Amino acid sequence: MCFSINIKTISYKGDSMKAMVLAAGFGTRLQPLTRILPKPMFPVLGRPLLSHIFDLLLSANISEVAVNIHHLPDFMIDYFEKEKPTDLNLHFSREEKILGTAGGIKKMEDFLGDGPFILINSDIVTDIALNKVIDFHKKNNSKLTLVVRQDISPEQFDSIEICEDGRIVHFIGASSMELPENTKQVMFTGIQIMEPEIFNRIPEGQFCGTTEDIFPQMIQDNVPVYGYLYNGYWRDMGNRESYLQVNADALDEKFFLNGISPNDTNNSFTIPPVWVGRNCRIAENSKIGPHSVIGPNCTIKNGAVVENSILWEGVTIGAGSTVKGSVIAKNRTIGDGKNIKDESVI
Repeated sequence: MCFSINIKTISYKGDSMKAMVLAAGFGTRLQPLTRILPKPMFPVLGRPLLSHIFDLLLSANISEVAVNIHHLPDFMIDYFEKEKPTDLNLHFSREEKILGTAGGIKKMEDFLGDGPFILINSDIVTDIALNKVIDFHKKNNSKLTLVVRQDISPEQFDSIEICEDGRIVHFIGASSMELPENTKQVMFTGIQIMEPEIFNRIPEGQFCGTTEDIFPQMIQDNVPVYGYLYNGYWRDMGNRESYLQVNADALDEKFFLNGISPNDTNNSFTIPPVWVGRNCRIAENSKIGPHSVIGPNCTIKNGAVVENSILWEGVTIGAGSTVKGSVIAKNRTIGDGKNIKDESVI
């Protein structure tokens, strides 16, 4: 099933690309929070992560965007029917069964298949200039361009090797040639530009992955595949710790999200940096911060402490309670005198 929210019709420019955001996953590493809210809808400084992805695409004049959905899809549909991003034509692709990355884009071939397009994971935060990636892709006549980084995390990310000119010569066990000297070992960030020829490699209507099934074969077939090296801000928001860190980084102004910066507050009960949403009631003898994000309509009672934590909308923290290194889900109440540390509370 595919349907659209036509948020605003705009004239197409000749060089405009389309994009697809991958948002169908279960977010298992962020359970139990993802049992009640899909990861792309997790608030980052008061706005869903997916909204920030849309901002990134719009900054590169990308206004035709598809999003594949499967897990708790109505949260995304309902929100973006009401909170309509400016200048965005949004198309949802509902997958009754998860199809994998390649299977997901194959399902949207009619939408994506008329030119190069951007594919981006929905669980990353970055301030990359996508226009520069597009220029790099075109300059090299690349059939596939992956945005890569050098800060390898071997336990999390499979390694890739690129030449000095950016050509990828090794991808997760597949090589296009005998590896030359002076290659760089890099990791894939989940941002890529594809040419429509890739659809010829993807089977119809079945589960298929890109990194597992498609990319290694392209490397072996000596298809021109390039890596755009980016070492600016990027973070994969895969678990509670990284979710907390993304918000902390935003508070520390390591990057900016659509002009949002930490709230300017001189209240005696806050220890900067903090971000406090609208309509919150915070007792003056409580302690908020550092690195805390308080969603709208929250209540923090007498003597409570909230440190290095995220409270979603409508949370109540009882008198004398302490919350550290934790995420508290929407409308939850922490009773008086509780001690919550390094937890996700739903």
